[in-house]
Amino acid sequence: MISVNNVTVSYGGFTLLDHVDFHISETDKIGLVGKNGAGKSTLMKLIIGEQSPTEGRIEVPSGLRIGYLPQIMEHHRGRSVIEEVMTVFDHLKELERELERINIQLAERTDYESDDYARLIDRLNEVNDRLSLETGESPRVQAEKTLFGLGFKADELERLTETFSQGWNMRIELAKVLLAHPDVLLLDEPTNHLDIESIEWFEDYLKSFRGSLLVVSHDRKFLDNVTARTVEILLGHIHDYKVPYSQYVQLRAERIAQQTAAYENQQRMIEKTEDFINKFRYKPTKSNQVQSRIKALEKLERLEIDETDDAKLNLRFPPAQRSGDVVFKGTDLTVGYPQKVVFRDAEIEIKRGEKVALIGRNGEGKTTLMRVIMGELEPISGEARTGHNVHIGYYAQNQEDMLDKNETVFGTLDRIAIGEIRTKLRDLLGAFLFRGEDIDKKVSVLSGGERARLGMAKLMLQSYNVLALDEPTNHMDIRSKDRLKQALKAFDGTLIVVSHDRDFLEGLVDKLYEFRDGKVKEHLGGVGDFLARRKLESLQELERRFAPVAGKPVDGQKVRAKENFEARRAESKEVRKIRNRVDYLEKEIGKLEKRQGVIEKILEAPGEGDDVMELTREYLENKRSLDAFTEEWSDQMEKLENLF
Repeated sequence: MISVNNVTVSYGGFTLLDHVDFHISETDKIGLVGKNGAGKSTLMKLIIGEQSPTEGRIEVPSGLRIGYLPQIMEHHRGRSVIEEVMTVFDHLKELERELERINIQLAERTDYESDDYARLIDRLNEVNDRLSLETGESPRVQAEKTLFGLGFKADELERLTETFSQGWNMRIELAKVLLAHPDVLLLDEPTNHLDIESIEWFEDYLKSFRGSLLVVSHDRKFLDNVTARTVEILLGHIHDYKVPYSQYVQLRAERIAQQTAAYENQQRMIEKTEDFINKFRYKPTKSNQVQSRIKALEKLERLEIDETDDAKLNLRFPPAQRSGDVVFKGTDLTVGYPQKVVFRDAEIEIKRGEKVALIGRNGEGKTTLMRVIMGELEPISGEARTGHNVHIGYYAQNQEDMLDKNETVFGTLDRIAIGEIRTKLRDLLGAFLFRGEDIDKKVSVLSGGERARLGMAKLMLQSYNVLALDEPTNHMDIRSKDRLKQALKAFDGTLIVVSHDRDFLEGLVDKLYEFRDGKVKEHLGGVGDFLARRKLESLQELERRFAPVAGKPVDGQKVRAKENFEARRAESKEVRKIRNRVDYLEKEIGKLEKRQGVIEKILEAPGEGDDVMELTREYLENKRSLDAFTEEWSDQMEKLENLF
């Protein structure tokens, strides 16, 4: 269907893709993998025609509808979420107008046997089929279902897009791509800003998607769940494996091991043969054997080992100057914006040397707290105070917006470097895998992962005793994540990090602040301890496992509370009223929890007759009801306590 034929992409003297051949069939589900900067995003841009190859050609069938989600994108302003998403259906109005024009022509014409009349009939069928496909359900309903699946709440659909974070705006763009019903999906790191509920809904969507898929992702589980073929870009060349990611890793290791063993065996044989030739070359009695072995070596097909890219991120943060014992303290902290309070009454204390993670659903206030810590945002109430001699190095989530796209890699650092470090900029860039001609690249041509590394390199230009990192691994490949983690573990200052990546946080942090439902809760210990207590498989499951928060009742609590109140003899009318309401809420909570459990089991392994989108919508609605009932239960129980 789509063919990439003998394609080469060069920048000056640097060759990114070298005579690449690649084909996407109609139902292929392909994971595109490789190191940051290997050319994955470039290959997608070639396919959609946004970039042209230096050599070779890209063949895309006429009329093929391609849905493309880039890694970095522009977001539209001035419309509500639902209005922006509904723009994807504007073409339906033109189709309806075309259908009307065709019907008028058919009614007026009488040349029923002509080719023109036959072509009109064909076009009529095409337009009808297209409208039937896209309007079997009303556009508004389709849009709402998709937005709910991607994590939006009903009361958020009328909010302006500019009031949402970059991650939520990415979800809006993803919704538009999916609702366009393309034949081919090209998705460049689509899960970077998705929580577990959205990822699961998205995985189910892609599993049932009838077209072909080419996706770039550093999420192994996601790739295993939605792809059946893995294409690796390595040093400008393509290696194609007809298996999902985890199997590709095994097959690749086995292939390299087999090649290495065969190569080493052949080299030993060649060495022995050459030793024999050199030893007996001038002995007449051995001349026939010598000549025979010389000819055998000349005919021998020499084995080679596929090239591998063993370059690794090699970094160490500068030693940290000593700060005061308390790095940051927030007391009775209420934080937000004019249009919304994000969290209330938070008590936060971060001490020198601690490594702290901020976790929770997108939009719950993690980045907002970072802005308070950095002094970019004043709290609505309460006190926010940084400690003595605190110097913070900040890595923002929107790193690409903080880099000058017209500047070169070297110039980005050279412009802000001061003192002796200026003489070591090339070494510093080399540690972040910018070598040779890489340092002369413009920021505008860098991949998301390369920009992430460049942003991290900027932190190394000054000695900070606090690192505040907001989603630092979003665009990093797996090996770069591991190296950054080791460097942060060795950092002798204080770390504050926002991340959804359990593997990255495991063994790195020793305290967590959980942001949920407008509250901030402290959890001592590492991420493994936290997950064990919550019986969760990953941090993202905070969005679907509704463990007790803000006084949510568990069975034991319900029984003890009711026994205490039933032991009271004197009951006022008000007490009886509250108790009746508590009984009702407990029954409703029980029903909802039971139904949520049923839905979770279905969504884990949906059958052919299961409507995944409808179940997801019901799940999210139940979640909102469950949260509301739970909060009311807590309030009613507090009232009862106060009455006694």
